[in-house]
Amino acid sequence: MYPCVILPTFWTRRRPRGSERVHATYDHPTPIDQDGTLPDLLRSLEEVRGLGRVLVTVATTDPSIEHEAEDRVKGILADFPEIDTLVIGGAEMGSLHRRMEQLEFADLIGGVSLCGYGAVRNVGLIAAAVLGSETVVFVDDDQIITDPAFLGTALEGIGERTASGKVILAKSGFYTDEAGDYHAKDNAPWSDVFWRQNDFYNQALAAITAPPRIRPSSLAFGGCLALHRDMYCNVSFDPWVARGEDIDYVINARMHGGDVFLDGEWPIVHKPPTIAGTARQFRQDVYRFIYEHRKLEFSKSQVDLRQVTPESLMPYPGQFVSSSINWRARATALLRAVASKERGEYFNIARTAVSEASTYARVNCEHYFAFQRRWPILMDRLWEDIALKSLFTGERRVDRSAITGRFPVIRPD
Repeated sequence: MYPCVILPTFWTRRRPRGSERVHATYDHPTPIDQDGTLPDLLRSLEEVRGLGRVLVTVATTDPSIEHEAEDRVKGILADFPEIDTLVIGGAEMGSLHRRMEQLEFADLIGGVSLCGYGAVRNVGLIAAAVLGSETVVFVDDDQIITDPAFLGTALEGIGERTASGKVILAKSGFYTDEAGDYHAKDNAPWSDVFWRQNDFYNQALAAITAPPRIRPSSLAFGGCLALHRDMYCNVSFDPWVARGEDIDYVINARMHGGDVFLDGEWPIVHKPPTIAGTARQFRQDVYRFIYEHRKLEFSKSQVDLRQVTPESLMPYPGQFVSSSINWRARATALLRAVASKERGEYFNIARTAVSEASTYARVNCEHYFAFQRRWPILMDRLWEDIALKSLFTGERRVDRSAITGRFPVIRPD
């Protein structure tokens, strides 16, 4: 059986308002009046053998454009009638959240939403569980698939044991450019002397060319990621991590006794739009890495978790989740403020963002562990849930004008 493909897509206003507060920040959301990269991905998906259902989760930077974004996505999908798609937007989320309330999981709703990278991926996992998918494959909307056997390759090794006895339940491919190069551009300026993120990333990716083909990894790529039911129904994405939720998933899997493997023969072309500046992304990385460090430290107090250390994640992201991350982030922000055109933004990061990120991490990292402990129970209850499955498969329609559907409460035996 071929896997269920989950396709997260992210949208923003026609004209971004610089001073406007948004409810979620993404690297390069598509303006609502453009098609973005989604049509190119869909054209490549048409050539993939064994393609089954595609779940499309529609996330936005602003709640006021949710319905408009959903209509935009459906309009694009209408040009690809051969692809069996299910769009998950606000109405579907309303039904899902009501079902979670009825099953007494209202406390988890905040981590299952169309707001934030981790929460959006959790929505896709729940929809896949409702449909009874044994395996899922995440593909992002800025990717291009060049191999018709892409999904066949995705399943190779899944469920099998390695020579060391580990079961492969999560496997990542890797990103390349159109020329097939998987290296990140290592042209860091002098101001990145304490950062050099791409350099450590490239060191970690050196494993791609070395045997064995499929090996445990400290890296994962959310736009080319295969998860077996026994993994995704037991380990969730972290809704509180700012970005890099794919690499964070490696940490989550390890904490719970598993691994994410890297397949050196499973590439996908990555074609992200050009980003004008780097300060906003750097700010999110500061939040992300400080949060990860706090998360690793907090996990030491949890007796039911396997300990994950920065050393075990070397060279990447280990260099950025150690105790040095605070001073490295502040020093890099100051140096970039001197060398970059985004001077004010970087000074502000050095002045306030590092301490604010530390506060955010201290307040929120324990939320993930509470959320994660309930996740397997939630997924077990929602696996092939009759009420939601009939809605998702089209047997029962969502009332988008009122959203007043009711489901009977299912009591445990």
